[in-house]
Amino acid sequence: MHDAPTHSRHSCLWTQGDWLPQSGVENIQDALYSLNQPFVLADRNGQPAAAKGGCLTFELSGNPKSAGKLPEGGLSGSSYPVLAFAPPLPPENLGDPEFKKRHHLRYAYVGGAMANGITSTAMVEALGKAGMMGFYGAAGLTPDEVEAAIYDVREKLADLPYGFNLIHSPGDPELEAAVVGLYLKHGIRKVCASAYLNLTPFLVQYRVSGIYQNSQGNIVCPNQVVAKVSREEVAHRFFSPPPEKILLKLVESNLLTRQQAELARHVPMADSLTAEADSGGHTDNRPAISLLPTIIALRNEMVTSHRYPQSIPVGLGGGIGTPQAAAAAFSMGAAYILTGSVNQACVEAGTSENVRRLLAEVRQADVAMAPAADMFEMGGKVQVLKRGTMFAQRAAKLYELYAAYDRLENIPEKTRLQLERDIFKSTLDEEWRRTRAFFTERDPRQIARAEQDPRHKMALVFRSYLGQSSRWATSGNPSRKMDYQIWCGPSMGAFNAWARGSFLEKPENRDTLTIAMNLLFGACILTRAGWIRCQGVALPPDMDAYSPLPLDVIVKYLR
Repeated sequence: MHDAPTHSRHSCLWTQGDWLPQSGVENIQDALYSLNQPFVLADRNGQPAAAKGGCLTFELSGNPKSAGKLPEGGLSGSSYPVLAFAPPLPPENLGDPEFKKRHHLRYAYVGGAMANGITSTAMVEALGKAGMMGFYGAAGLTPDEVEAAIYDVREKLADLPYGFNLIHSPGDPELEAAVVGLYLKHGIRKVCASAYLNLTPFLVQYRVSGIYQNSQGNIVCPNQVVAKVSREEVAHRFFSPPPEKILLKLVESNLLTRQQAELARHVPMADSLTAEADSGGHTDNRPAISLLPTIIALRNEMVTSHRYPQSIPVGLGGGIGTPQAAAAAFSMGAAYILTGSVNQACVEAGTSENVRRLLAEVRQADVAMAPAADMFEMGGKVQVLKRGTMFAQRAAKLYELYAAYDRLENIPEKTRLQLERDIFKSTLDEEWRRTRAFFTERDPRQIARAEQDPRHKMALVFRSYLGQSSRWATSGNPSRKMDYQIWCGPSMGAFNAWARGSFLEKPENRDTLTIAMNLLFGACILTRAGWIRCQGVALPPDMDAYSPLPLDVIVKYLR
């Protein structure tokens, strides 16, 4: 450990309290980890030492008094030069206070909505009861499955914070409408709006339903939208009021009164917005270090231009898998952090043990982009795990064929046989019969279109593989292990590297709250260590880092 420059060191003095400053790495680390207490590093007879209690005296004139030297067992009241100082930083102090107040949270920590119920009711419950917020992964589920989850979450959490996912469904607008109908029917007050390129009437209806002006003259939207975006133009839409054309449509359909439409013209579409960087699932692979500041700057511009009475908190998701990443997000001004890939590896996640074990082996380069089931024809992609599964390669092959041929019958026989043997495990005719049965029940219009458009028929057959592959993963179907579609970003590899050699290396030890508190607790420690460096004091390498701690140890430090 190196001392600070003399002019910096002697600008502050510490006067002894009930204990002498304690030297040694263990004592200094203990003081650094005691986040509810200020961290004071004093010069005790030429050695850095952690001080407790006492009093700090700052000399702003640049001519400090000389420091007293206290012999062993000396008297109270003597003072020591301060090498570095850091104020208390408990985890609940991270992030934007307005965001936490708005959503009744203790911590600025959000569990992202991983589709097919991977962000499960158990995970949402664990986060909500800890003063955090989770969004149930409703995407990819039927309305009946979503409604069952609503009953489950409401029973477990009552008035504690939670939300549900609302995903843009360009290929199935009726499904989006049905889910919005469920949320309005059951009074779901928070949604995570994801994968939107343009705003839809259903999303706007959810946002402005029940809008009113209170006795203080403030406009109140009972329904809160936490948008998740990776593009500036999409963020612009969420920072803006609802589109005028959609508001007029809602009025014409008697879903909104004219007075409510007028109020809606003065509120943004999103209460909060997550800048989504290089994440699992739908992603544009944006680097967080450039995306977040850009979105925050756009937010500032839009709040000013629209004269909103309140700002719009901007959080960061994608790439948050280590305390270093969490600390970096908060230091860049993130109102909150949103986690995804690392949650999928937790014991509460709605996925299989096979998937959790695969995720525990991931390195940062073990991910790839693959065609997305819900945006297949548009060329949309999702980021998935490529280690231990052939899904990414097989899905890419299907899109390549879709782009090259206009119907199944035109695919060369050799290629067709390979598809039937390696991907579908049946003839394409049999796969079409199963696909037809599925859409006859789910969305008959797709069948009618496929009978008129052979290329659409081919798309439906290929999408059947993409859609089922994520279900095979969550159910742990052993016969389809090489076809698992596992949404995963590089943060999973970063987490595994950080957890290696600790109790969190084993997948069975990874629970939602332990991971969340380690990310937050570690972010606080690394932030305080950074403050110390900025004062010209270098901590030893093993202290200027943070390794996972059991939850009970973290709790003791925070008492």
